[in-house]
Amino acid sequence: MITVERIKCGNGNCYIVSENESSVLIDTCKSDSIDKILHICKPYNIRLILLTHGHFDHAQNAAALSRALNAPAAMHRADLELLSDNNSQPLRSKGLLGKIVLNASLKSFESEKIPPFAPLFLDDGDTLEEYGINAKILHLPGHTDGSIAVDVNEEHLFVGDALMNMFYPTTSMIFHNKAEMLKSAERITSLGKRTIYFGHGKPVPNRNWT
Repeated sequence: MITVERIKCGNGNCYIVSENESSVLIDTCKSDSIDKILHICKPYNIRLILLTHGHFDHAQNAAALSRALNAPAAMHRADLELLSDNNSQPLRSKGLLGKIVLNASLKSFESEKIPPFAPLFLDDGDTLEEYGINAKILHLPGHTDGSIAVDVNEEHLFVGDALMNMFYPTTSMIFHNKAEMLKSAERITSLGKRTIYFGHGKPVPNRNWT
């Protein structure tokens, strides 16, 4: 049986996905949420920490949580450079709200850092079977080059910022590559019936995103 626990941390989310006695943590949010996340993770057997991409609001606690939970952290190789410099993949935005989100993000990128860690690398088509979870990795570039989603049991899709629900459900308001972002949104649409779990905002049913 698959269970999902959403951990709301300010305007961001991370998630614990469990199957039987095994769990994975998807994303780690910002450093001011570390105590809350650790407290909620305590009852679980966290075997892997998975980062949907390399921006600090998803990866800042990866090093600390990896040590505390004795679990490796994994991501896509294409986002490795973001761990040391969140500006290494320049972002653009769509619409007025997108500009607001972009400006806030760029200011944070200047002041917030990600403590170093050595990640494992995941790519499109990889599974989480060795960690006890029936899930597949989807590479969904656009928001960042290495953005990935986790498709759990073909029911629950954790998309990070490949889609956003900060104000309303939509394609990503900020992106490194718009054309790739739209292709990734089309791929999500093509998956059919899923619950979509965002890096920011409440889950919604899958839909036509483009």
